[in-house]
Amino acid sequence: MISTYVISLALGISLAACCGFRIFIPLLIASIAAKFHWLNVSSGFEWLGTAPTIICFLLASVLEIAAYYIPVVDNFLDALNTPSSVVAGTVIAASVFIDFDPMLKWTLALIAGGGTAGIIQVGTGLFRLGSTKFTAGFGNSFVATAENIFSVLGTLTSLFIPLLMLIVFVGIIFSILRFSLAKTKKAAN
Repeated sequence: MISTYVISLALGISLAACCGFRIFIPLLIASIAAKFHWLNVSSGFEWLGTAPTIICFLLASVLEIAAYYIPVVDNFLDALNTPSSVVAGTVIAASVFIDFDPMLKWTLALIAGGGTAGIIQVGTGLFRLGSTKFTAGFGNSFVATAENIFSVLGTLTSLFIPLLMLIVFVGIIFSILRFSLAKTKKAAN
């Protein structure tokens, strides 16, 4: 039997990874899931399943989605969202690390959750910069749509099969790191 700690860890990292695509969509979906008791949250995170939190995350999600369809604003948002995605990834991961020692919970949440969200966000930001360069920004709406879809589907799938999504996101992270390393080596030569 798989430990509840392993499932909790996989869920936290997977939800955090989705914050790398969009910050507020995973938080909104997790809030709704917590409200209807489809998602258990750790002690101190009961606020996640409250109506005011859901409303705030809904409004923030709508604004974030809309802003990514405005040329130039989308690239500016990527710069702002890198640190924000780390914070969101840390919070969402910590919220589902149930029965963890507090020191371990927050250390894992920051490193695994925040780190995962940050790496995914940097990867999507680099992808958007490439889209801007090669399509003069006209392809960015397709990138934004793909990010929205990945964020929604990734979050929903993470709630039901977190171990599978952890494997998927680890693969994405390794691809981003490998691509970044190749670009760095190419720039150095």
